[in-house]
Amino acid sequence: MMQSQYRYCHTFRMSVLRLIVSSSVVLCSIFFISIVLSSVVFSPVAAADQQDKTVDERSALLATLATAKTELEGRIAEDAVWRYWFDQAPTPEVRALLDAAIERREAYDFEAAENILDDVVSLAPDYSEGFNQRGFIRFLRENFADAEIDVNRALELEPSHFGAHAGKYHIYSRMGQLDKAFDALRIAVSIYPWIQERSVLPESLWPQNYRDIHKPGQDI
Repeated sequence: MMQSQYRYCHTFRMSVLRLIVSSSVVLCSIFFISIVLSSVVFSPVAAADQQDKTVDERSALLATLATAKTELEGRIAEDAVWRYWFDQAPTPEVRALLDAAIERREAYDFEAAENILDDVVSLAPDYSEGFNQRGFIRFLRENFADAEIDVNRALELEPSHFGAHAGKYHIYSRMGQLDKAFDALRIAVSIYPWIQERSVLPESLWPQNYRDIHKPGQDI
């Protein structure tokens, strides 16, 4: 659940940045009313191929994120991952609601944002970003118990969501549970070594891919 320099950062991290979100889901097919309509609308083979492509894209994006050698490379990779997660909204309606919730959040209308996100998770109970965003809003409203529930659900759906892991760090920090907070942050750093909160992770908890990039005593 956290920040992106491309302004797709909608997590618990630092200040809220303005989103510049453009939907990449374009429904451009024109279907003729005919006897073959059903076979055009749904093809199990085409659906399976699309799912494979989605899985491959996700894996490639996360691999790039984890192996970025400079902070600039990391930020570019982070932007791409956030864009991918937002584009996974299952319908244009869900995406529009997500964008509307973020607009309300940026206007500091947290109650309205949460109400909209209630609709998002109701319409798309398997869409991780809906839960991640609602968890962020609940955190901002200091409803830490429900925020924790939401980010945990987001992580069930997307285990590599570094933003949600970082969100747990912030939640547990505010709840005074520092051991759990650092455990969550360590996972976030292992997924995204250039994550904003990396500097507060104790050196004893640095994951190996982070040690490969940052040396002890280095200004990070």
